Amino acid sequence: MVTQKIIAGVDIGGTKTRIMACQGERIADEVLVTESWRIRQMETDAETLAGIVAGLCGGVAPAVLAVGAHGCDTGEQCLRFQALLASRTGGAVQVVNDAELMVPAAGYIDGIGVVSGTGSIAVARTADGKMLAAGGWGWILGDEGSAPALVREAAKAIRHSLDRGQNGDPLIAGLMRELGTDDQTKLGILLNETRGAAVWGRYANAVFDAAIAGSALAIRVISEGGAGLAALVELLIERGANPALVVAGGGVISEQPMLMTAFVEAMAKVSPSSQVLLLREPPVLGAVALARRLLVGQGQSSGIGAV
Repeated sequence: MVTQKIIAGVDIGGTKTRIMACQGERIADEVLVTESWRIRQMETDAETLAGIVAGLCGGVAPAVLAVGAHGCDTGEQCLRFQALLASRTGGAVQVVNDAELMVPAAGYIDGIGVVSGTGSIAVARTADGKMLAAGGWGWILGDEGSAPALVREAAKAIRHSLDRGQNGDPLIAGLMRELGTDDQTKLGILLNETRGAAVWGRYANAVFDAAIAGSALAIRVISEGGAGLAALVELLIERGANPALVVAGGGVISEQPMLMTAFVEAMAKVSPSSQVLLLREPPVLGAVALARRLLVGQGQSSGIGAV
């Protein structure tokens, strides 16, 4: 009897990190706040993550580890984090951007992954494996269609409306209520005092609630957010990405049907032939799928039998 090897998959998001380990069947499934362990210093983060994963695997490093990492936005960054993890686990490791988990989590091999959560990015691979990415610049510069960017654009829409002397749109009262004020002049001050993508992102529900209440401003902001995500995909297609399949996921687009509808409508104009899917499974399953493929590849290259 051959002992089954432990494999692990990790989805490092901007807000949460989910780790799943399997040895035939699932043996661990843990969700952590990303900021509780990640300090954005690769060597330290690799050391910490390797220790966390080993702890969940009974003190044993997994034979294969696959990681989708928010913030690993170039092939070089992925390879560097991959090497650092491999040196600390002793096993096979693959690191990709977290958007690259969307396609395998949906059960496919090739496609364009789109994330809309605390941040936004679209990622694909060329036929020769080169990483292509568009977006991921952070909520100050971009992150179109992400939670904090939707709040940013909503606040700008409110500003323009108030400057025109128009203050009856439901979005205005909704966002002010989220911020805990009834003074319109404090809108910018309060947002400025609560900097940070995760903090701003918490106000995004006010945008969707206002849209449901009939807010023309909120509906426009959401529509433009969906179009912004589709524009990222369009850039990848122009650079050589296979347009056949686009899989979208992340905390915002998976929980807010209005944003997914706006994205699908925009994609119909950008690439009518593309199949556009919403990921309904947790992205960490994409990391587990990548780990399984890596394990199979190891077995084929070394002549290993069943594991």
